[in-house]
Amino acid sequence: MAAKTAASTRSLGILIGFDGSEHAEIALHWGAVEAQSRSLPLTVMTAFTVPRMISGEGDIPHVPEDSLARRNANEVLEKARQLLQDYPGETSFHVEYGDAAGVLVAHSSDAEVAVVGARGRGGFIGRILGSVSSALPAHANCPTVVVGPSTPAPQAEGAARYTRVDERPIAVGMDESRGSKVAALRAAEAAVAQQVPLRLVMAVPPIDGILLWYPELGSRTEEAERRRRELEDRIQQQAQWLSQHFEHLSITPVVSDGLPAEVLQEETNGAQLTVVGTRGRGGIASTLLGSTSSGVVMHASGPVMVVPDGEDPRLPQ
Repeated sequence: MAAKTAASTRSLGILIGFDGSEHAEIALHWGAVEAQSRSLPLTVMTAFTVPRMISGEGDIPHVPEDSLARRNANEVLEKARQLLQDYPGETSFHVEYGDAAGVLVAHSSDAEVAVVGARGRGGFIGRILGSVSSALPAHANCPTVVVGPSTPAPQAEGAARYTRVDERPIAVGMDESRGSKVAALRAAEAAVAQQVPLRLVMAVPPIDGILLWYPELGSRTEEAERRRRELEDRIQQQAQWLSQHFEHLSITPVVSDGLPAEVLQEETNGAQLTVVGTRGRGGIASTLLGSTSSGVVMHASGPVMVVPDGEDPRLPQ
């Protein structure tokens, strides 16, 4: 990831949504390594609610410190403290009242990156990545990383557990949208910080149906080759644009046959991080964040970062 700048006002640094589940533990470690590698604070947050008939009306009801819900939340946070007892960096722990996704979205403006596990207990990660799911990745004001169970476990002990040694590339899903270019900039920054190559990945979806409607396009083989050449030219242009801003970064453009979700899921097998934007064409983001979506994110073989749209002076005009 990009190094923290002196002008940064995102005081929470790396924000971890923690619910005590196994997936949350994996996300906690990934976020701690990220915070340590970027010299950022690590903020661990859990959330709780109480039934409406108990809380009554009002935006933020008073919940006594000794209430069962708050005690349970404090116990969850204590587990995180124990897991991070050998972590050498700056940490803070917070219990917040409210819906888990809403709490993390509200705090995302003060974070560089938000991190969650792919699955969790009760209403925490489930509310973020379930059927009403895209709340955090789609609405956060910072990139969101979803860490699945296939993320490698740390081998070292003590403070050495938080040193990242991973030579695998970082991959970013590309289409022609502005959102994918924003994602590519974040992915390039991450690749530079980790001193690893960057893969720009563009999918070539099947064309079976199009020739039934437009037979004048020619044979299936001819049309497929034409589309592939066109996409290869476009992704080469994207690589050249990025190279202007990241002169020493090794960039490999890749055009793969298949649906975007399938292509990106395959990329997660060999990438240490796979990056997508929240706004895109051709379904790259929607396949990750739509109603049937979270399968790619939750079954990825490595962490997936979802980058919100934003302004950047390096974007092509």
